Amino acid sequence: MTRWSPRGHHLVGSYGLPALTALLFLVFSVVLPDTFPTRDNVSSILSNQSIPALLALGVTIPIATGKFDLSIGYGLGLAHVLVMYLIVDGSAPWPLACLAVIVGGALVGALNGVIVEFARIDSLIATLGTGSIMYALTGWLTDGSRIVPGPDGLPAAFTSLYDARFLGLPVPAFYVLAAVVVLWVVLERLPLGRYFYVVGSNPRAAAIIGIPTRRYSVYAFAGSGLVVGIAGVLLAAQQQIGNPSVGLDYLLPAFVGALLGSTTVKPGRANAIGTLVAVSVLAVGLAGIGQLGAQFWATPLFNGCTLLLAVGLAGYAARRRLRSPAPQPPAHP
Repeated sequence: MTRWSPRGHHLVGSYGLPALTALLFLVFSVVLPDTFPTRDNVSSILSNQSIPALLALGVTIPIATGKFDLSIGYGLGLAHVLVMYLIVDGSAPWPLACLAVIVGGALVGALNGVIVEFARIDSLIATLGTGSIMYALTGWLTDGSRIVPGPDGLPAAFTSLYDARFLGLPVPAFYVLAAVVVLWVVLERLPLGRYFYVVGSNPRAAAIIGIPTRRYSVYAFAGSGLVVGIAGVLLAAQQQIGNPSVGLDYLLPAFVGALLGSTTVKPGRANAIGTLVAVSVLAVGLAGIGQLGAQFWATPLFNGCTLLLAVGLAGYAARRRLRSPAPQPPAHP
């Protein structure tokens, strides 16, 4: 029986998911030649998946440190409602409202990190608790009803954050691309990202060599909160109403994208490009089965099955990575 070489395993792990994305697109293009491989469909996929992609990138940051942020769905709901509240009810200039929500998202994320690290509460429990508080704040802010703009609607410059196009493509796609580039630079080229990985792989060893693990964990959660704030602004510009029930639907796809992304490009660790590839697989798959006439329950079924697969593959990739020599962290200043 022929055994795969280590190089073969590496190639499949690194490039299998991008190849699957291309294969899925090709299959759906053959099956649905009149609707799937069209510019309008590609634009629709890029636009509709921009917010899940941003959230998946946000989730990727704490995952790099071995933590999980379950508050992102609740945070997204609060952020987009708060933007609408400040613009519609508070009559605040939309740039100021957006900036306040983004900065607030980073602060809430930092608070999550402080609770996890200094209160010594597991990240799953801590962020679930803070997320529930955010959900309560969303209900209090809206009194359980939607925030609807007046007859004049929202400022056109604000709604164009989502509706505008650049080079023939939806602008949100470029936000995602910019976020991927920034996160790739942070994780792969800056000491900050390397500290994240060291803390995530072995926090005790990181502390022994002098890395302040608590501080970098707080940084990771703050980065996640910052991305959630940006996604909340984009969601408000998309929906143009403040809906208190929106947010939780984005939680599962975000984690699927982040966890599945950790199995590709750089298998065994969360990485920005891998997350983008994973989101692409989900986007193409969901768009294809949607156009084939799948029932409404097909989407949560697809996401749930993919999440289980992603967790299993992520664990396998992490175990394989532990068997390999670990890279040395940079000297801490």
